[in-house]
Amino acid sequence: MTLPCQRISLVTLGVDNLDRARAFYAALGWAEAESTDGMACFQLHGQALMLFGRADLAKDQGREGAELGTGAVTLAQCFETRDDVDAAFAQALAAGATALKAPEAVFWGGYSGYYADPDGHVWEVAHNPFWPLAKDGSLTLPVPA
Repeated sequence: MTLPCQRISLVTLGVDNLDRARAFYAALGWAEAESTDGMACFQLHGQALMLFGRADLAKDQGREGAELGTGAVTLAQCFETRDDVDAAFAQALAAGATALKAPEAVFWGGYSGYYADPDGHVWEVAHNPFWPLAKDGSLTLPVPA
C-alpha cells in the first residue's frame, strides 16, 4: 500500500494558557469542533488545528520537562484581496495578537503582514495574486507548465 505523504492532517500548537488561547481563536471567529479539559480542536479545510498545553505536549512527545518554544514556523492564511488581509490583521490585533509587521506590498508581488498569537505562534495574513483561492478559501498551488 502506498500512503500519500504530502499532507498535514493536524497542526498542534503548544500553549501556556488554554483558556486564553481558546478565547483568542474564538475572537477570530473560529469554532471548536472538539475539546476536553486539556485540549481544543478546530476543524479546518481538510485538516485540524489543536491547542494543547505546552507541558502536556512536551510529555506527550516524550520530552517531559522540555521547554517548548514556538520554533521557526509561520502559519499562513491567504485571502482574496488586500482589504481582506487588512481586516484579518485588524481582527487578530483586536483579539489580542501582537503586531510583528503590518500588511504591506512585498517583494514577490503580493501583500502580507505578520502577527503573533498570545502564545507567540507567528501567523502571516497574505494576498497572493498568483495563487487564486477556491470559493471556500482553500488553496491549490498552480501546476507548472
